[in-house]
Amino acid sequence: MLTMTFPAAKALEARRTEACNGFLELIDRAKESGHLRSDFTSQDLVILLMANAVVVSATGDAAPDTWRRLVAHMLRSYAAPGAPLPPLPDAPAPTALYRAMVRLSRSGTP
Repeated sequence: MLTMTFPAAKALEARRTEACNGFLELIDRAKESGHLRSDFTSQDLVILLMANAVVVSATGDAAPDTWRRLVAHMLRSYAAPGAPLPPLPDAPAPTALYRAMVRLSRSGTP
């Protein structure tokens, strides 16, 4: 079997590592400043990013700003007691969410 090294793959891995280290630093700084709950982990950030990716994909053109509300809710839930809370964006219109749910059901995504 032929093994090849691709420069682009190495560059991508370097960027991924850089982003991961930046996230870890951001988490530590937010905890130290009293804005983020002490029990928040890097895994929680991955869960948030995955959930947000599904919302972005599902809402598409029907309700494109829905992700902002999800992220605001999540930031509020992860906030340390007494920390300032981000404003909560308006909820999407019911008709826009309905179109997004129909789109999601047609895509076959559970």
